[in-house]
Amino acid sequence: MLGKISYGEFNMKWKNPLAIIGVAMLSLFVITTAVAGSKGDIDASVSKALIQFYALNAKHKDLAAKAAGMLVFPSITKGGVGVAGEYGEGVLQVKGATVDYYNIGSASIGLTLGIASRSEIVMFMTEEALDKFKNSDGWKIGVDAGVAVVSVGAGGQYDTKTLQQPIIGFVFGEKGLIGDLSLEGSKITKIQK
Repeated sequence: MLGKISYGEFNMKWKNPLAIIGVAMLSLFVITTAVAGSKGDIDASVSKALIQFYALNAKHKDLAAKAAGMLVFPSITKGGVGVAGEYGEGVLQVKGATVDYYNIGSASIGLTLGIASRSEIVMFMTEEALDKFKNSDGWKIGVDAGVAVVSVGAGGQYDTKTLQQPIIGFVFGEKGLIGDLSLEGSKITKIQK
């Protein structure tokens, strides 16, 4: 049987969820601040991530050579308690040279508890897909473009159908307590370094 709830009881019941949301948002801010790095730091991390990526599958280097361009995010950190956020910084490379710096971020509400990190590479297999990305003001995966996702950690095998997609995303090097291969909802924005 439901009874009446006084204002004080109602207020107490909502303090804990609001406190949790506040802590989650604070942790996202701390993650964002801790990850922010200089050009040199980002470039060094990108080089390490590419070495690791190419070592996972011999076909990756050939595929990267065919791509019109690729985003490389060496470390994306995701964490939260109920409300989750993720953040990472990386580069856009065209023909192996860095042309711009970008960040990736997202926020979500759900059953989230913990912290994890992963690396991501997004390959633009056509000039048209690359141009659409470069001309956007804050590119959102799943809204501005669909990405065929390949989990490299699980062997990194991809078929002919995947290779025909204009944009292919690779997730690898997962560490931590949150396992999430989805890139949906992630927003990628150009940054000045």
